[in-house]
Amino acid sequence: MNLGRNRLGRTDNSRWARAAGDRLSHAALGIALAATLALAVFAIPAQATTGGASTVAYGGTGASGADIAFSAMHLAGATWYGPGFYGHETACGQVLRPGTIGVAHRSLPCGTTVKFAYNGHYLITKVIDRGPYTKGNAWDLTNGARMALEFEGSGQVEYALALHYARH
Repeated sequence: MNLGRNRLGRTDNSRWARAAGDRLSHAALGIALAATLALAVFAIPAQATTGGASTVAYGGTGASGADIAFSAMHLAGATWYGPGFYGHETACGQVLRPGTIGVAHRSLPCGTTVKFAYNGHYLITKVIDRGPYTKGNAWDLTNGARMALEFEGSGQVEYALALHYARH
């Protein structure tokens, strides 16, 4: 076991010190990713009202760089989650962290692309977990998604599914 000195001059296990440094670098990466995603979201054009017909919004978030077409916007209840689950793996295999951007849905496949709108803020993200487990809500936002949308606690959000997942 490697022993070293921490910032207070106490003997410390360097393995734990390295782990703490890794957590800091993951947090910095999460912040950079959130900032990049926020810039991409503001570049998406607003959807026009078409009297109920499907509208198409584009967001170049596909792995191949191709644009993604979305269904018409729908309204559903949402909550957010995170603090008690940080460090644990989501149902889709991702480790949940405070800056993780994603959503939970009861039945949509992992990786389903979804566009959200809330009070003039837009976010394109993926389903990364199962939930919510509260009555009357269809979506559970991670803390990172909540912050990107400036969503306070629980309420109604607009959402649209990527067309290859849309079911009407």
